[in-house]
Amino acid sequence: MEFDRFTITLLLTNPDAPEIDEARRAELQDAHMAHLADLHEQGVLLAAGPLSDPHFRGLSILNVDADRAQELKEADPAVQAGIFTVQSIPWMIPGGALHFTPTFFPRGVADI
Repeated sequence: MEFDRFTITLLLTNPDAPEIDEARRAELQDAHMAHLADLHEQGVLLAAGPLSDPHFRGLSILNVDADRAQELKEADPAVQAGIFTVQSIPWMIPGGALHFTPTFFPRGVADI
């Protein structure tokens, strides 16, 4: 049997996050969304979205190995600012079980 290989990344709330004001938080949210849109345009991010959990804040599926996914996700401005941390997990599924359709990824809150 053939398997497709992906990486699931989880965006986690950093319990040691620095205190930031609302303006900076909004700026980081837009930068975070633009980073995701860039990864999607590069063809490495297949799906991403927020999670409704105070600790697990977002989930992404990338078509690169876990080390590369971790590197790409650590370049997220919100991660670099210390607001979030990232966990990358390799994922295998039966070949062809999942298909992704090209879509629009918003570059900021204004695009939603």
